[in-house]
Amino acid sequence: MTRSAGLRARFGRLPVVSRLVLAVAITMSLVLAGTAGLVYWRVQTALDRQLHDDLTAYRHSLDRAVRADAAPPPGPSGSLYQVLDTRGRVLAASDAVRHRPLLSAAELDSAAHGHTVRRDVGSLLPITPDTLRLQARRVRAGGQNRVVVAAVRRGHRDEALRELLAQLAFASVLALIAASFVGYRTARAALRPVERYRIGAATLADGAQNLRLDVPADRDDEITRLGHTLNRMLDRLEASAVRERRFVADASHELRTPLALLRAELDVALHRPRSAEELTGTLRAVEGEVQRLIDLSNALLALEELGGTDHVVRAPVRLADLVEAAVAPHLRTAGRDGRALTVDAAGTTVEVDARWLRPAIGNLVDNALRHARGPVRVTAEVRGPVTAEARGPRLRLVVADEGPGFPPEFLPRAFDRFARAEASRTSEGSGLGLAFVHAVATAHGGSARAENTGRGAEVVLDLPC
Repeated sequence: MTRSAGLRARFGRLPVVSRLVLAVAITMSLVLAGTAGLVYWRVQTALDRQLHDDLTAYRHSLDRAVRADAAPPPGPSGSLYQVLDTRGRVLAASDAVRHRPLLSAAELDSAAHGHTVRRDVGSLLPITPDTLRLQARRVRAGGQNRVVVAAVRRGHRDEALRELLAQLAFASVLALIAASFVGYRTARAALRPVERYRIGAATLADGAQNLRLDVPADRDDEITRLGHTLNRMLDRLEASAVRERRFVADASHELRTPLALLRAELDVALHRPRSAEELTGTLRAVEGEVQRLIDLSNALLALEELGGTDHVVRAPVRLADLVEAAVAPHLRTAGRDGRALTVDAAGTTVEVDARWLRPAIGNLVDNALRHARGPVRVTAEVRGPVTAEARGPRLRLVVADEGPGFPPEFLPRAFDRFARAEASRTSEGSGLGLAFVHAVATAHGGSARAENTGRGAEVVLDLPC
């Protein structure tokens, strides 16, 4: 692992508040360093320009005095001078530097050849005494070449820069501490609702019921929206848990009945010797209950498989062929009961999963034949979108019958698993037929509804196709 990767890994293991404060501190450090550097550079440039102008003016006046063989003129505060011959001997100088060489041999040679030499003596940091800035240039005087060295002390300039550095460092540290403190308090305040949500989730994990997070109603920020999302998730989890408990209870009841009947038939058969006819009757009764168990198990498995849209594979199919294939197995039953079973389906092509839609239509037709009277009508047509949200063509499939219709109190839960109306409507079956129809419609991205029409009942499927 590289060093940078290791640093990123350690940074990622820090708490969120620590990472935010550290990020703020690093960012502020860079901003403050850049700002301090800019301020220092501008002040240093201004001081150096003033020092350079004073030193250049002083050197020019020295040059004129040397050419005229006159006394050196007074210079700015802290000014010094030396007049050297080309071999480095001091011909005239200020008392402070009379015996102190200001130029090295190389610098003397460069100045003697006509170049202007500029140099600083001493450093800003660490502090050194008697810091100077000098300029040296060759001057022709009395037929001889002379090297005039003009210098000024840098003490005031260096002291001002050192004071500026100290003030910038102090101000930067204070600003960094303040920014880190504000960042810490802000991060803690921003994440406090998240901590409350975490505690609430931990309480839910410990088995608490009907838990909802306390989300402010007068805000609309990211944390508040997260709270609303979590509350909606808790609503769905609670509803799912209720459905699961109801499903387990209903399934247990539904499975208990055929199993109890099987046990009773077998107990009667084993109680005393039976004739072949009696055993045959018992076996037929057992076969019927076993088939009921198989049908119930298959219906439950189909509903579980239809839990998501991933199991729906759409393919083009002619609508009339699909509906006629779903209705065909029930024509004999309708004819035996003397009832009409009519189909009115458009000849258009739709994209649906016929593997699931065909048995869903069959379930609706079977329910209508078993629990209603009179003719059964199956209509299917393709319409345009009826709402702004519904895009593309829609398949509307209706199975209508004549009879007493659904009990009003049953309609809100008509598509629930194991939901049954009164015996006049659903005297047989497991109560999974309409639940299967609803699951097929939902898996297709559509909807199913049941309603009473005054002449009977009808179930409507509305699917995108």
